[in-house]
Amino acid sequence: MSLPADLKYTKDHEWVRIEGDVATVGITDFAQGELGDIVYVEVETEGETLDREEVFGTVEAVKTVSDLFLPLTGEIIDFNADLESEPEAVNEDPYGKGWMIKIKFSDESELETLLDASAYQEIIGG
Repeated sequence: MSLPADLKYTKDHEWVRIEGDVATVGITDFAQGELGDIVYVEVETEGETLDREEVFGTVEAVKTVSDLFLPLTGEIIDFNADLESEPEAVNEDPYGKGWMIKIKFSDESELETLLDASAYQEIIGG
């Protein structure tokens, strides 16, 4: 299982890549493995401003649907529209082609709530 050291993580199994005041978000390799074959990703919150830990969308696998939680307060400025026709990209490349949203975050202090790779590894039983 892959856990890139340059990313941040949440206890809800999202990964976060910080670039200036924009965060790219997806689900971790562990999460996609637990869910199984992903068949649909729904994000209807593009353009909205949400608080940290609010639901920003759902991911549907063959046997389950899971909520996606916002790791940082901010405006959802982009959705990976490729996932509408290729939801399997989340399984195949969760940290690359499988990214889900981009957030313009508004509270830099919330970055302190994110986990590094080793802290996330402890949560998932590493």
